[in-house]
Amino acid sequence: MPHKIKIIGAGLAGTEAAWQLASSGLDLEIELWEMRPKVKTPAHHTDNFAELVCSNSLGSEFLTTARGLLIREMEHFDSLIIKAAKDAKVPAGQALAVDRDLFAKYITDKLESHPSIKIIREEFDQEIIDNNDEAIIIATGPLTSAKLSKRIQEFLMKTNPEAKSSYLHFFDAAAPIITAESINMDIAFKASRYDKGDGADYINCPFYNKNDFDNFYQALIQAKRAPLKDFEKENMRYFEGCMPIEAIAERGQKTLTFGPMKPVGLKDPRRPNDRAYAVVQLRQDNVVGSLYNLVGFQTNLEWGEQKKVFALIPGLENLEIVRYGVMHQNIFINSPLFLDSNFRVKQSSNIFFAGQVTGVEGYTESAASGLMAARSLIAQIKKTNFDLPRSTMMGALSHYISSCEPKYFQPINSNWGIINYEPEALEMKYRKNKTLKNEFLANRALEALNS
Repeated sequence: MPHKIKIIGAGLAGTEAAWQLASSGLDLEIELWEMRPKVKTPAHHTDNFAELVCSNSLGSEFLTTARGLLIREMEHFDSLIIKAAKDAKVPAGQALAVDRDLFAKYITDKLESHPSIKIIREEFDQEIIDNNDEAIIIATGPLTSAKLSKRIQEFLMKTNPEAKSSYLHFFDAAAPIITAESINMDIAFKASRYDKGDGADYINCPFYNKNDFDNFYQALIQAKRAPLKDFEKENMRYFEGCMPIEAIAERGQKTLTFGPMKPVGLKDPRRPNDRAYAVVQLRQDNVVGSLYNLVGFQTNLEWGEQKKVFALIPGLENLEIVRYGVMHQNIFINSPLFLDSNFRVKQSSNIFFAGQVTGVEGYTESAASGLMAARSLIAQIKKTNFDLPRSTMMGALSHYISSCEPKYFQPINSNWGIINYEPEALEMKYRKNKTLKNEFLANRALEALNS
């Protein structure tokens, strides 16, 4: 059994895996490889581990949400990522949102100071070989470097020569971040949707005049976009859960007013009898409250266009953007062809994958996959088993990435649809009430972990 472990990539999955292994009580030599700062990516801005490059939210903490259950399951396994999120938490209603700098620093400090972990700030450019002397967890994320991508492809094609392609891809985008002092609070107001959380965790910019919204909409769909490379134009495909706001708008005005700009559940206490036609929400991005991001406004607009178009949002006429929205191509492997439900390569006993490169989508899901890969490796070294039932969210995610029909495989978030249950076996009260059903499934999952 291997006692030397290389973890390639210090994102959410890699850092969680490193923490789980280092906390196992086993005598392990752990190397955590991170290519930054020597090799940059199109999305990262710092050299810290586990940098959040898109939203600053890990999702809802409510147990009746799929993400909330996943968070609770990860807490059961002493997740470093969830610890860091709780330590760096900022107000965001029912969401677990964080100060992204404090979050990343917490994780970086924990791992750099751990005596069992050796940090290597180099790009990993070695042949991937399965042997009994060491195990490898590849957690390089959707922005895997070109050199390592080639290494991974070569290795995977050797394990499954019949697979025509080991990589798929989609386009991902990030939203702009603006200064709080540039928000006009004479127009904007503080509130959480349906008064959740502390009731005033978001800043909201309302369109009360439909003509103003129409003008914004026209400017948005006509704005110039950042140029794409030829190969990107040929292979353009968005991940539906993180589409650029301009791409959403092209599907029609109502995709905005029923989507990221929906006004329901939000009332300005200064205008209690007025309902906005559309609302843009701003979520706090750091603990001191000096930065906010535009919720749901991932974009690939040219930077000058972002300033011009988003200044048409009521309350943002003088907005100051400190980080512009960007879009980049992400890659992931066709996991059902190569991985088992332990995130281990089917034909290789000591090679694991984790994170978004496996096709799980989302911060929390990525970290959870790193947790599962590490726990599976620990069990392998101890000659025990780590098998999570499909009634748990973590078990359902691992089952999906290993058993989905390969030609239909797409990145997936945690969701109730992948949880294993028989609807007809539920009492009628659970079938008729979504909240009660989700609460039942969540409690059943937690009971399974504790049994």
